[in-house]
Amino acid sequence: MASTGSKNLTAIMAANSAYAETFNKGDLPSPPAKRFAVLTCMDARMDPAKFAGLSQGDAHVIRNAGGRASDDAIRSLIISHKFLGTTDWFVIQHTGCGMATVTDQQIAELLRDDLETAEHNGECWLNPQRESSDNHKPGSDLAESICWHTIGDLHQSVLQDVELIANHPLVPSHITVTGLIYDVQTGLLSRVSA
Repeated sequence: MASTGSKNLTAIMAANSAYAETFNKGDLPSPPAKRFAVLTCMDARMDPAKFAGLSQGDAHVIRNAGGRASDDAIRSLIISHKFLGTTDWFVIQHTGCGMATVTDQQIAELLRDDLETAEHNGECWLNPQRESSDNHKPGSDLAESICWHTIGDLHQSVLQDVELIANHPLVPSHITVTGLIYDVQTGLLSRVSA
């Protein structure tokens, strides 16, 4: 369990206190004003509000590792339309994504060996080196049963996710699903087409 005295928690609470002092958005309606949703990566280098010109209340933003069309992401998109009226959905993945540096099998192997944070040596991901086996905390085979949605080819990944979402039996045919790639070096979005 996380410590209640962490520096990050202290910083978040202080920032929130300052934010709340001038907060004036309590009357925003629940449905997004621009009637669209964005599925994108959780990468900290990406700020959907900035690269898509969004203000608070404009759109739904769904984030996960890789910006992939996982079951949960699709669930959120369906809720976004069914109960909150979005009609345009954007799948935005990006260059330099960590999910393109590893395979599902490699993730499973790393987690089976150790649950601690892996390190990238410039070529591949490795578990931390232990000074002795006494310091080693074993991982879990559970990782082998999870689809990690890694990315082999960025362009194909976007196309596959757009198709998966658009053809889902719970997604109405009038929903527009568009695939984009965000370039982390330039900040530009480019449309992905077949």
